[in-house]
Amino acid sequence: MKKLLFAIVLLGAVIIYSCNKSSGGSGSTGGTTNTTSTTYNALYIPPTLTGTSFNISLAKSSKQFFATGADTPTYSYNGLPFWGPTLIFNKGDNITLNVTNNLTDTTTVHWHGFHIPPIMDGGPHQKIAPGTTWSPHFVVMNSASTYWFHPHLHEKTYQQLTMGAGGLIIVRDPIETALNLPRNYGVDDIPLVLTSRRFNADNSFNTNVNDYGDYLLANGTLNPQATLPKQFVRFRILNAEIERAYNLGFGDNRTFYVISNDGGLLDAPAPVTRLVLGVGERAEVLVDLSNDAVGSNVSFKSYNSGQTFGFPGGEPSTSGALGSLLNNTTFEVLNINVAAATSGAVTAIPTKLTTNTYLAASDATSTIVTNITAGQGSSEFAFDNNNYNYITINHTIPLNTVVKWTFVNSNVFGHSIHIHDIQFKIVSRSSGTIQPYEQGWKDSFFLHLGETVSVVAKFNDFADGTNPYMYHCHFPNHEDAGLMGQFLVTP
Repeated sequence: MKKLLFAIVLLGAVIIYSCNKSSGGSGSTGGTTNTTSTTYNALYIPPTLTGTSFNISLAKSSKQFFATGADTPTYSYNGLPFWGPTLIFNKGDNITLNVTNNLTDTTTVHWHGFHIPPIMDGGPHQKIAPGTTWSPHFVVMNSASTYWFHPHLHEKTYQQLTMGAGGLIIVRDPIETALNLPRNYGVDDIPLVLTSRRFNADNSFNTNVNDYGDYLLANGTLNPQATLPKQFVRFRILNAEIERAYNLGFGDNRTFYVISNDGGLLDAPAPVTRLVLGVGERAEVLVDLSNDAVGSNVSFKSYNSGQTFGFPGGEPSTSGALGSLLNNTTFEVLNINVAAATSGAVTAIPTKLTTNTYLAASDATSTIVTNITAGQGSSEFAFDNNNYNYITINHTIPLNTVVKWTFVNSNVFGHSIHIHDIQFKIVSRSSGTIQPYEQGWKDSFFLHLGETVSVVAKFNDFADGTNPYMYHCHFPNHEDAGLMGQFLVTP
């Protein structure tokens, strides 16, 4: 279906794009006009929760996204208008999370990227019924980095995430704390959750299964602007999209530095002018604002125009399930207004961050090969021709096995692959060299159309002969439709 629709929309892409841009057209927003605005809104910074016991509750909420018209019905945690608080953990702490579901629908909460027992993982099997509380507990074994939590109920992930359910998690550890890095949350250490939404005429979210939104949201803010100090600033970036990938860079093509990806610090900062993040991926970056004048503006953008087919958000249509007013364009994700430096400003970055000991392909004692194929029934995609179901265990992995897991994608489109339980090392990409910013520990990666990617991980610490972990495409609409499997780590 995606291939057929792409062929159809390609024929009229130039005309459709021209008409929408020249008229400031509404695309598929049902009457809400998407006009270019020079009025910025202050970037919302989610509040933080600290400690070892956390109470979070999911409920209906609302947020005023537009200057006029009705509020948008949303979901959020802890009564916030959209999204949830940022949880701060310390490595080694034994934490408890009391998760209350105040929706009228069942939910789950998955702790994305965490190495924890499967019964605490929050996948599709750990259901939280309406009006009940689930209290997982675990020791934080992950290294310092940026993680997140979100619903993972099979066939409901798309809808609940679209409505706004999710939140960041920051893990701190002694190695990261000892470094001279920006660490003043909301001042020089900025969370940046990137996503987009499509709106109906009444300003409600369009929760039909759309691949892309028409409006960029950063931390739930339209047309976001942040006032940041004239020094090194840290961004903790999460791609929380439905499908769209981001090709991030600055308007003046300045170099910035990736210091951490999904699972922890890189050995050394990786200089880049572009950073590609697929859905579910995170990166922590440092940008130097010390040479920018106070009162000047710096534009952080996504360079998504001119991508090859299979890059999510590169499709040419401006409407329909595969279309968006942002598709195949370069668009701003954050306008930065430069302010005076703070006391104790970070003005240089470490040349060395940590020393990682990575696994190699030669360390593997077992191999798994997973092919992305056509699905069964109306499902477009599946792993190895099998749509997901709750009772099928696709793989059984003995505890302490080092696995080389290869994903082969020769079917129609790119995907973002996530494996629960582990942080892995990407050891090969058939499309070419692994980028320096991908050299660290990962739990998610973008798999291009026509590409084969191999990762290596050790499945240690947690064995359970009954409760599985998931592996899946992190496009919520794809995983809901069956592009997901599960595995047991057995004693």
